[in-house]
Amino acid sequence: MFHTISLQAWAAGFLAGFVGFASSFAIIVHGLHAVGATDAEAASGLMALSLAMGLGGILLSLKTHMPISVAWSTPGAALLVSTGMIEGGFAGAVGAFLISGLFLVIAGLWKPLGQAIASIPASLANAMLAGILLHLCLAPVHAVAEKPLVGLAVVVTWVLVAHFKRVFAVPVAFLMMILLIAISGEGAAIPFDAIFTRPVLVMPTFSMAGVISIAIPLFIVTMASQNIPGIAVLAIHGFKPEPSPLFTITGLLTLISVPFGGHAVNLAAITAAMCAGPDANPDPARRYWAGVSSGVLYIILGLVAGGATALISVSPPVLIEAVAGLALVGAFGSSVHVALAEPKDRDAAVITFLVAASGLSIFGVGGAFWGLLAGGFVLLLKRLVPFT
Repeated sequence: MFHTISLQAWAAGFLAGFVGFASSFAIIVHGLHAVGATDAEAASGLMALSLAMGLGGILLSLKTHMPISVAWSTPGAALLVSTGMIEGGFAGAVGAFLISGLFLVIAGLWKPLGQAIASIPASLANAMLAGILLHLCLAPVHAVAEKPLVGLAVVVTWVLVAHFKRVFAVPVAFLMMILLIAISGEGAAIPFDAIFTRPVLVMPTFSMAGVISIAIPLFIVTMASQNIPGIAVLAIHGFKPEPSPLFTITGLLTLISVPFGGHAVNLAAITAAMCAGPDANPDPARRYWAGVSSGVLYIILGLVAGGATALISVSPPVLIEAVAGLALVGAFGSSVHVALAEPKDRDAAVITFLVAASGLSIFGVGGAFWGLLAGGFVLLLKRLVPFT
């Protein structure tokens, strides 16, 4: 039974979609570039993710009559930045995305896998995520040092807006950056035909380094920092869907987007709160229209994703990284807090963080995997051999 369309819910959903896209698309494009994507491939990946997110939000919200918000994996994109190019270039990364997507589907179909990810100590999962995010979160500092006037203006704008309404802080800081670039003449004009996105099919290649460096950590951060918190946000607002089908469907949406350069699609957390909360509608039964409207906006934005990618390509990289870093400051702070909250796990968490943040690469395998392995070993050792 469909409830009357709520204009309030539609407005809340459009706001959530705008914030979700504008606050993190620079991170997605930067991550895809980091693993070897060309501008055309990055634009295609951004489009594929946006369309998958939109389709997922619309279908799941209408199916469940709950405000199900679907998003791309922002921490996953940060992982790509920290990992960099692997064997096989972007085709090798796409192969890893495909394997990660299969894991996401299996996590929904086979509950023990999802339960295994949920059983990873929160201290270690968050320490790994903090290590992945550290490099990007330092970017605003480097931007201020390299371009003091523009960099400082962007950071101050972010701080001031965040003080009043945090969800608008990154979009407004990004607009400030574009304005200052236009005034200074540092950027370049964007051709009109670059605005509309053309899909680019990428044939995947596979390697063990890709599986260990990207596929496994991408799966873990997507589940631990997106899917599981997404379910928790819905529960806080009184919505309790069965998690497994949602994991499976978002995994399938990931698999659909991967051949066109998308890395991961999952349940939203922050924008989910905007759609599921009372601001969307006083009547919880009508809030699902917010999930539908945010999905509609994602599809519209996906069709012009080429313009967003082109804007990034003509802007100074240090400033793009700075905006991306500002978008992740909150996630970094939360991850550090959770990682260090449990005193008995603190040593293992610190080891995980340091190794994940080190940029270490052994046998072509990046630091995120080795960090989780090192921290897990320390934690296991302390539990098997307790000290008095």
